[in-house]
Amino acid sequence: MKKTILIGLLLFGFLAQAQNKKWTLKECVEHALENNISVKQSELDVDLANVDKLTAKGNFVPTINANSGVAENTGLSFNPVTNNAQTTTFLSVTGRINVGYTLFDGLRNYRQLQRADLSKLASQYRLDKMKDDISLFVANGYLQVLLNKANLEVLKSQNEVTQAQIERTQQLVDAGSLPRGDLLEIKATDASEQQSIINAENGVRISLISLAQLLLIKDYENFDIEDEGYDIVDEGISDKDISEILAKAKETRSEIKIAEQNVELAKKDLQIAKGANYPTLSAFFGYDTRYTDATSFTQQIDPDNPVITRQIGTVEGTGQAVIGQFPNTFPVETSVEPFIDQLYQNDGIAYGFQLNIPILNGFSTKGNIQRTKINLERTRFQLEQAELDLESTVYQAYVDAKGALKSYEAAKLAVESQELAYNYARERYDVGLTNAFDFSQSKLRFDNANIELNRAKYDYIFKLKVLELYFGIPATELKF
Repeated sequence: MKKTILIGLLLFGFLAQAQNKKWTLKECVEHALENNISVKQSELDVDLANVDKLTAKGNFVPTINANSGVAENTGLSFNPVTNNAQTTTFLSVTGRINVGYTLFDGLRNYRQLQRADLSKLASQYRLDKMKDDISLFVANGYLQVLLNKANLEVLKSQNEVTQAQIERTQQLVDAGSLPRGDLLEIKATDASEQQSIINAENGVRISLISLAQLLLIKDYENFDIEDEGYDIVDEGISDKDISEILAKAKETRSEIKIAEQNVELAKKDLQIAKGANYPTLSAFFGYDTRYTDATSFTQQIDPDNPVITRQIGTVEGTGQAVIGQFPNTFPVETSVEPFIDQLYQNDGIAYGFQLNIPILNGFSTKGNIQRTKINLERTRFQLEQAELDLESTVYQAYVDAKGALKSYEAAKLAVESQELAYNYARERYDVGLTNAFDFSQSKLRFDNANIELNRAKYDYIFKLKVLELYFGIPATELKF
């Protein structure tokens, strides 16, 4: 009984710990990279590229095929061993092994293997880009939750001040120091803040659900994130020149690597297409054998009368007959040879070379070469466009990060100013030198300044990390 209770307590403690788990940003990113469907599909593309490479390697291996057949013939048929026509019923077995090997095919097999390596590399780059994109999506969703939580804390904190002011105002109204309208004004402010708190709580819950859906986590009720320990961590990227960031981006970003690999693939496709203009030389070897249970006939000489005489012609002019002697034979049915013996007796081999020279094939080879040339030019344009797009994106990210930093610094100054104004207004209100409406307006401006500071902070964090990502820092190594 005690053991059962102990196990129950341990299980309850484990479930409670699991329900209270708070996910860090690193855990969210790692979970997304392991479970996201888009990432899994990109990983399948890498696996498929490995299969293509295996197939390309197989082109260098001889082809070996074996076949056999069993048939029963009734009526007039040709004996597969003697090739004589027989009217009977017999069973026949045939077997064959063929070996083929391509000696030269215009280097197309070699080019296909090279192309498979390039395709595998391109698939890996696409997987890397997908992981970077997913990591950014997760980071953005995570920071959105942090922003909503921070705003909620601001609203709750300020509402606590409002609650204290209600008590203070109630005392002053009861003492006759303040009119009852001030109390009503403060209570109206409290009601508005309570509504804002409810909306903020809904915003936190919705952003948590969105993040959980991105992570493919179904337990929405118990999903939560670690909301402490995240601040602005600048690895020095904001002090770097835009040209340095752009050069690093062109060197490391998967978008450029993918476009470059597509150009290399197009070049390889062109080489493969041109290989169809060359002759193909292949070698072959074949072995076959056969068996039948049909009886056959052999000719034997009559021992009693071994020679017969026949006229084979006449002498021209005299008409004298020309006589010849021939063996006197008669057919004798022979017994069926054993299965194994027939396999050895009736086997045969064939080997040699085969040369195919392309001469005219309806311009299909020429047309294919032209198509691959056009595709090569298209991939070169795509590479150029990818470089332009990356340059534009990096410049935009750089400007956004710089602008977000200025916005964050301005928001901090605004909070400091609004805090001073709010404290001054509270002091005046406490001594009755200002009314509740003016005080609530000052407090509202202070609340909005804090909310704007939170927004500017997390917006700057995200845009700073985007810039670091373009500088070549892996998504899993970004620091917050």
